[in-house]
Amino acid sequence: DVQFVESGGDLVQTGGSLTLSCGPSGFIAKYPIVWVRQAPGKKREWVGDIMAGGRTSYAEFARGRFTISRDNAKNAVYLQLTNLKPEDTAMYYCTTDGSYACRHGICADLGRGTQVTVSS
Repeated sequence: DVQFVESGGDLVQTGGSLTLSCGPSGFIAKYPIVWVRQAPGKKREWVGDIMAGGRTSYAEFARGRFTISRDNAKNAVYLQLTNLKPEDTAMYYCTTDGSYACRHGICADLGRGTQVTVSS
């Protein structure tokens, strides 16, 4: 099992931006990386993923506002959040779990996450 460390979460105003990091880890370049989030009292939801070759996929709510990228030289994967809304408030996690179950919120190998709070 491989767990990564998430960082970069913060309190921002509506419309603001943040860049979350997953890593650094010397192993990260080998894996597809999935971002998920969980708001208080809500089910965990899939945000998007990036394959080892760089291809990305996004949930509908993330498309056009969130961007996942990877920098293998820095052994890190990033989730850039723009035009943030209060409903984006959640703990954000990265994982290597690309399973169907994780697409529906049941994910393995989650780290501690990083908190994003968007004020209205």
